[in-house]
Amino acid sequence: MSTVQGTAASRTTNRLVLDIGRQAGPWAVVLAANGVLLALAELALPALLGATIDDLLDAAVGASIVALAVVVAVVLLAEATEDVAVAQATARSTSLLRTRVLRHVLAVGQRVPESFSTGELTARTVGNTAEAGSVAADAIRAAITMLPAVGGVVALFVIDRWLGVTFLLGAPVLLLVLWLFAKESADLSAEYLSTQGVIAARLAQARAGARSIAAAGAADREVTRVLAPLPGLHRSGVRMWRAQSRVTIQDMLTFAALEIAVLAVAGWQLAAGRISPGELVAASLYVGLAANLSALAPAVGRLVRARAAAARLDEVLALRPTRYGSCPPAPSGGRVEFRSVTVRRGAQTVLDRIDLHVPPGSVLAVVGRSGSGKSVLAGLVARLQDPDEGQVVLDCVPLPLLSHHELRSAVSYAFARPTPFGHTIRDAVAFGLPGPAGIDLGVDVVAASSAARADAFIRRLPQGYDTSLGAAPMSGGELQRLGLARSFAHAGRVIVLDDVAASLDTVTEHEISCALQEMTDRTRILVAHRSSTAARADRVVWLEDGRIRALASHHELWSDPAYRALFGAGDQHPEPVLTTAVAG
Repeated sequence: MSTVQGTAASRTTNRLVLDIGRQAGPWAVVLAANGVLLALAELALPALLGATIDDLLDAAVGASIVALAVVVAVVLLAEATEDVAVAQATARSTSLLRTRVLRHVLAVGQRVPESFSTGELTARTVGNTAEAGSVAADAIRAAITMLPAVGGVVALFVIDRWLGVTFLLGAPVLLLVLWLFAKESADLSAEYLSTQGVIAARLAQARAGARSIAAAGAADREVTRVLAPLPGLHRSGVRMWRAQSRVTIQDMLTFAALEIAVLAVAGWQLAAGRISPGELVAASLYVGLAANLSALAPAVGRLVRARAAAARLDEVLALRPTRYGSCPPAPSGGRVEFRSVTVRRGAQTVLDRIDLHVPPGSVLAVVGRSGSGKSVLAGLVARLQDPDEGQVVLDCVPLPLLSHHELRSAVSYAFARPTPFGHTIRDAVAFGLPGPAGIDLGVDVVAASSAARADAFIRRLPQGYDTSLGAAPMSGGELQRLGLARSFAHAGRVIVLDDVAASLDTVTEHEISCALQEMTDRTRILVAHRSSTAARADRVVWLEDGRIRALASHHELWSDPAYRALFGAGDQHPEPVLTTAVAG
């Protein structure tokens, strides 16, 4: 079974390599045409040099010397053109490949497996795309390298058949050296790139937890952990260098032996009067071209590394992206239903057969201990993930049947730790469908910011809403309010708030709760950790071990000591209940 899977993976990798090669576009054609021209010029050069020598020995200066000068100029121009074409073809392929991989990763979204950490994905998206992006240039140069080699062998036969026969007797040794090198290099390249990915993943983890590392005084230990794979990377690099050095030395020795043998035969033929002095010189140059097979070693090495990088990218592109439908939702509403929803994470059941009905325009608070499945349930409404069993339905339409645009227009989500996007504060609030680059300039940024109690601190910034994000350092509470503003700006039917009051003071949290109460045209689902948040909801769903323990109002549940314990010792007094919709 593993052999079959390996063969299938190899085929998909080969298809990806071909796709990457095609992305080089017209520069690949330029590189190929220039390579052919360069190969022909290199093949003509020894013959013209030999003819010029014979003309000079005969005291006759003919057209051969002019032709020689022209060919030399062509070689110089073609080599310069090759450098430009290689750079352009590689840059084009790499750019398009990075865009493709990044788009796919974003399309997969939350479904990226845990084995693909942020650092690992970064290493593949940045480093491996650069390696794989050179595949077109490497393949063309490897193929072009064959032309002078084959042409050199043919030329040796043209000058004298015994010269060609002598070279072919030693050619299998060169081919064997190349085959062994390619086989060894493939394994070493895969090992090297994999170790690079591990180091990148650990570095990204350390960067994300830099404050915790500093607070714990564990910087030295963390440096040791991040760099632990470095000796393995060093060993792989040394082995690759040794393999490259070994094949170079073997090629040099084989080439030297071949050149000596061919020149010995050429000298014998010259003494016998079968070839001229110029043809002897040409033969010495053609044997160098024929032995150009040795130049395949670095070209093969580059191709092997490019294919190994493509194999790692193929694993990313094999991840299944989120699929959307084309059904429109009902004309209006905001009714959310969970129908026997089960979510698993490995062997653990996070949510177990959840049945829940959230009426349109109502406020639902989701409470429970850590690990009870609160954020998972909230994420299902925005389809940040799909249930393993059951359905989540919006206005009688299962979420997977909605188009991407309809879903994102209908459901807005605010995170506990939001990440702002765009160039300015205005861009960060407006970020979302349907504007260019994900920025909807048609939303009322100021109104949304005011509702999120972010307008005041934004106006205090140097350029207000036009202040660049880099010039606007924000506290945790200010960042949460900015995330809330973005969510308020784009909420169509349902707004999901995942513990967005964690960094807010009591007064601000109360003001935002009051603003939420006024949004009666939207269904509001709140992951709550404060009793005050739950108290303002129409209903509270109490999760425990992935199941619904209770579904009632905050006032009804407050008499249960276990419910009160959810909010901690410092949050033991229920707030007044301000309902805005009658729960069904």
